[in-house]
Amino acid sequence: MRIGSLFSGYGGLDLAVQKVYGGDVVWYSEIDKHACTVLAARHLGVPNIGDITAVDWATVPLIDILTGGYPCQPFSHAGQRKGTNDERHLWPYVRDAIVALRPVVTVLENVDGHRSLGLDVVLGDLADLGLSARWGVVRAADAGAPHGRKRVFLVVTQPDQSGCQGADAGLDLAAGWSNAGGHAAQGDHVAAADANRDGHGSELHAGGMAGVEGQAAGGAPERQRARGESDAGGDLAWGRYAPAIRRWESVLGRPAPAPTVPGTNGRPRLSPYLVEWMMGLEPGHVTGHGLKPAACLKMLGNGVVPQQAELALRMLAAAE
Repeated sequence: MRIGSLFSGYGGLDLAVQKVYGGDVVWYSEIDKHACTVLAARHLGVPNIGDITAVDWATVPLIDILTGGYPCQPFSHAGQRKGTNDERHLWPYVRDAIVALRPVVTVLENVDGHRSLGLDVVLGDLADLGLSARWGVVRAADAGAPHGRKRVFLVVTQPDQSGCQGADAGLDLAAGWSNAGGHAAQGDHVAAADANRDGHGSELHAGGMAGVEGQAAGGAPERQRARGESDAGGDLAWGRYAPAIRRWESVLGRPAPAPTVPGTNGRPRLSPYLVEWMMGLEPGHVTGHGLKPAACLKMLGNGVVPQQAELALRMLAAAE
């Protein structure tokens, strides 16, 4: 399977698609310089087709699967929910890509606020194109992650590829699936880690996570914490977040990194290694490319939890 990736970020949605459908990314579209650094290292020799608003789709190689977590700011509260009036409303360009490339499957992702603003336009456009669509809402916590991060996922297919005809067969998978696989319900998330993909990843230290920093400040040696190493010895006091942390440790098969690293002013700051772990990524996926912590945190805050997306895709397939 040949995968084309739009708004690729660090490639979280692509990882889920590869796990479910197989295949390789043969081109991607990304303009953020830090994300481009990560993608270039992960996809050696794979072309970046650049700004989606300037692409001539007639020149782009055809693919089997198209992925895209198109910008959420038009639909999010932090982005002022301007909807189609927002200059960051790039769905029409995604629609053009679907028309030109005619992928067998298109996998899309956005914030939960998209359901009440803009999703009707997307589904209407897909119906007008004669495509079939399934959509649902899944939280990162449904896959076992220690944060909520509710997101809308869409799987779009050609009419003869799915039993769901038309674009109005939405399934709110959040209801009835909040304890999927025996994982935690909403009550024991690490609430402060629930970034909203609005470019505010660097604010993950706020709220409850500040309490974790305070409890853990004396737990791990500074040298260990500077490297983002895990607390394999269990010496960090996660407090009331411990059940959520331990659950995700069991899912990923590795312990959580220390929550803070030394800041430039000598005060501890939120560790990008921890956030990378919370997003379900392998160590170094984002942090291993020499980027500054703030750049890593922003990219991670804007990213997709691969395990969450994989769960959504499998649930949508099972609902056919």
